[in-house]
Amino acid sequence: MLVRRAPGAVELSFNRPGKHNSFTDAIYAALLDLCAEVAGDRSVRVVVVRGEGGRAFAAGNDISSFLGFTSGADGVTYEAGIRRVLGALDALPQLTIAAIDGICVGGGLAVATMCDLRICTPASRFGYPIARTLGNALSAPIVLRCAAVFGDPVTREMLLASRLVTAERAYAVGAVLSVVAPGDLEAEVWSVIEGVRLAAPLTLETTKAQLRDGVAGYDPAADDARLEAAYGSADFAEGVRAFLAKEKPAFGG
Repeated sequence: MLVRRAPGAVELSFNRPGKHNSFTDAIYAALLDLCAEVAGDRSVRVVVVRGEGGRAFAAGNDISSFLGFTSGADGVTYEAGIRRVLGALDALPQLTIAAIDGICVGGGLAVATMCDLRICTPASRFGYPIARTLGNALSAPIVLRCAAVFGDPVTREMLLASRLVTAERAYAVGAVLSVVAPGDLEAEVWSVIEGVRLAAPLTLETTKAQLRDGVAGYDPAADDARLEAAYGSADFAEGVRAFLAKEKPAFGG
């Protein structure tokens, strides 16, 4: 996994292009470590996730990882480890963007759907064809997150009919922010980053927490505490001042 840093942003890139960037245990461990490192870094506003090689974001998990399994319990342990990694990515306070160029299936799609936003190229394809390949199953949180991003009907099509979804279809259902030519992918990602740099960090963090908790996890006391922090922040006072003065706000975080 490659890690690149720029002002206000960290980019991590899966670097196994000869294997379609399929995930190994080492990649999952590195992703978990990076999430732990970035989570408390207030200078980082955006985390970008991508794959090297131009053929795949990531084509799922490296199947050789399963050779040592001797029972179904091994699968349960394995999925628990993946949930920890995906949970850490989901819990990041920073905005997360999946920049997708090519195949995005299996574990790769699980990572992409855990990101806040997705941008892809026209040749990108999405899916979970496990019913026709491995015959395993996904953890419920992964399936439900896919349904939240792609919608229930498309998720059923991916998993029950083992069909891959095109970039055009993903855009039509709102699963991706935009579909751009490969040569324009970097510029599109940075256009989002530049917008985030101008935004109030606490507003984004509060909104992410609310979306993550969902309706079932709504706690009025916890939400009031978040709202109090946002409305009591210097950024809110600056936003009101700048709006009334017809100026651009200078949010400090």
